[in-house]
Amino acid sequence: MKLITFKDKGGTIKSGWIEKEQVFDMEKASGGKLPGSILGFLEQFEENYKLASHIAGLDHLGTYNLEEIELLAPLPNPGSVRDFMAFEGHVATIAAKNKQSVVPEWYEIPVFYFTNHHAITGPNQKIQRPAQCSELDYELEIACIIGREGRNISAEKAEDYIAGYTILNDWSARDLQMKEMKAGLGPAKGKDFATSIGPYIVTKDELEKYRDGDRLNLEMTARVNGKQLSKGNFKDIHHSFGQMIERASSEAALYPGDIIGSGTVSTGCILELGTDIQNWLQPGDVVELEITGLGTLTNEIM
Repeated sequence: MKLITFKDKGGTIKSGWIEKEQVFDMEKASGGKLPGSILGFLEQFEENYKLASHIAGLDHLGTYNLEEIELLAPLPNPGSVRDFMAFEGHVATIAAKNKQSVVPEWYEIPVFYFTNHHAITGPNQKIQRPAQCSELDYELEIACIIGREGRNISAEKAEDYIAGYTILNDWSARDLQMKEMKAGLGPAKGKDFATSIGPYIVTKDELEKYRDGDRLNLEMTARVNGKQLSKGNFKDIHHSFGQMIERASSEAALYPGDIIGSGTVSTGCILELGTDIQNWLQPGDVVELEITGLGTLTNEIM
């Protein structure tokens, strides 16, 4: 199931899912049994998903055609966003550019930072480059969405707490980020202005057909103005989402609607590729992130 938040022709914001090019308004299609927001849906995910799955098979309850609505960020109001750094290829390349090696601690623990959960943007939304920024970058990531409250969750049981997955673009003002991190903190302000997710949340059962052992074989690509720059695969991640969830929930609660980002896949940003390959993003540039099974997340810089 592809869960969405959308705006109808009258400008009303609603939530539902896409099925065979039909859009289901979950609240209307269920006669009010389902909530009117994705966050509300996630708060009782197992019960709501069972009901929604039954309704999805009844085509006559479809409310709109896809071209009649505007897709928004599928989860516009997450309770928190933790972004990890879980792809070894990305970490090793950045370290090498700084004439360093990957520190042993990176292999021992998945590391993350909190980013601004009030700055979530969606598909086709224009991204405002910060006024002080001249080195704007994209980051190609995958994120999981928490669908069940938990604390001190083991990696082995973490799958039970994942509702689904989405594409995540961790927009980065590199000049602001690098200056800030010299002071020993960060990269908060360099990431504070926007994080894009979408175009929908794909429930985990829909991705089982891509399973390869204990991994999901999902190709990840990024294009700027139609030119492919980044290419990687989710199955190459070093720290699994199970390990990330175990780390995030250690002596802290995770709640439905929390977002866990993977960090950048190898080759997944301009900082890693180098400005000889691609200049920093400029107003008018169009960035497309595509992941197998999760669709394409497109944004234009303004």
